[in-house]
Amino acid sequence: MELYGWVHTLRSHGKINFIDLRDRSGLVQVVLTAEVLGTEPISTESVVKIDGLVKKRPENLVNPKLENGAYEVEAKKFEVLNYAEGGTPVPVDTDGYDISEEVRMKYRYVDLRRDRMQKNIALRHRVIKFIRDFLDKKGFLEIETPILTKSTPEGARDYLVPSRIENGKFYALPQSPQQYKQLLMAAGMEKYFQIARCFRDEDTRGDRQPEFTQLDLEMSFVNEKDVMRLNEKLLIELVKKVAPEKRIQAIPFPKITYAEAMEKYGTDRPDLRENKEDKDLLAFCWITDFPFFEKTEDGGYTFTHNPFSAPKPKYMKSLLTQKNLDKILTTQYDVVANGWEIGGGSIRNHKADALQAVFKILGYSDERIERDFKHMLQAFKLGTPPHGGIAWGLDRLVMILQNEPNIREVIAFPKSGDGHDFMMDAPSEVSEEQLDELGIKKLTPEEVALKKLRK
Repeated sequence: MELYGWVHTLRSHGKINFIDLRDRSGLVQVVLTAEVLGTEPISTESVVKIDGLVKKRPENLVNPKLENGAYEVEAKKFEVLNYAEGGTPVPVDTDGYDISEEVRMKYRYVDLRRDRMQKNIALRHRVIKFIRDFLDKKGFLEIETPILTKSTPEGARDYLVPSRIENGKFYALPQSPQQYKQLLMAAGMEKYFQIARCFRDEDTRGDRQPEFTQLDLEMSFVNEKDVMRLNEKLLIELVKKVAPEKRIQAIPFPKITYAEAMEKYGTDRPDLRENKEDKDLLAFCWITDFPFFEKTEDGGYTFTHNPFSAPKPKYMKSLLTQKNLDKILTTQYDVVANGWEIGGGSIRNHKADALQAVFKILGYSDERIERDFKHMLQAFKLGTPPHGGIAWGLDRLVMILQNEPNIREVIAFPKSGDGHDFMMDAPSEVSEEQLDELGIKKLTPEEVALKKLRK
């Protein structure tokens, strides 16, 4: 039979040589005579082709630690397809936790070869596949939304993309598909989901990434309980299928109001595990009844979660009249696991006057509301149904299921905490010709500082 893979280990015993050959499925021992091995240079992590016979190993030589430990391959032909010069800069026969993240990210295509990382990426695939299959059976449509969109306020800085055709104008990369998914409800799609790429230009914040992945979904003609019920069932079935070793502490998930959580636990992301030493215990809960607005340092107001959320029905009059703002509760619901927020959503405003009132409370002028949200206001005047949804942090959920310390361990090509890609060396300089085409002048640090002083 023909085998292809990487040389995981290489051991020489005079005239007999042993290779542990590795591919994505695992390891198998290959026995090569000196004649078959020949004089071709070989090192660990070289890619090789082997023609040979599969043989059962003697009982006393069976390796119970390997799935294929009862068998070995007697090589008849051997070929090096790609020689790894001097091995590799990152060893892959350990879990890799002791290696600096900068080095691991620089040589990520090597780092991903280690068994732990292969399992992480495989589980991520199974999680996404299960979600897709589950929601498909529930009548959801997977619909892609644009990556090049309009810059609007959603809580963080936008990544801006200059337009070459219209110099001086910019697209923005989406912080979330929030507005598009609401417009899909206006379009009558009723049940939407997407495994969505999202982008936020935030200052260095530990376990965050400039780009990340969400499960994003939205439903028409629903209330809070409908959305929470669907997502709870999805999470329970997902854990049973892809992480059967995990135990969910309480089903149904406990529901705790924001006020109760803050009073009892001092956080809106409580870790409810009865035994925090049990790595396979999952304690999910829902946090509800969040305040809609909070005071800013300058005495104004900002939203606590999402400006597109609807208030609880009994507070709608207060929203429309812009009174008793500190008492308005929103329809926001967060799902928490082991002290991590893994998802958040709400029932949305679906009427123009309610959305306008929110932005008025946030201090937006009529001109700015019209400029930034005209498309939403128009849609809400043309028969948009009541709707609501949620978004999960998919990276974070996979991290928890795999007992990993951070989301970089479950992302194939992550960036550092400050947004640097050490493998591609990005962000990077671009040519003056490119900048000229875009009508952009690059300022020196001194010029930037001077502009700030003038402001």
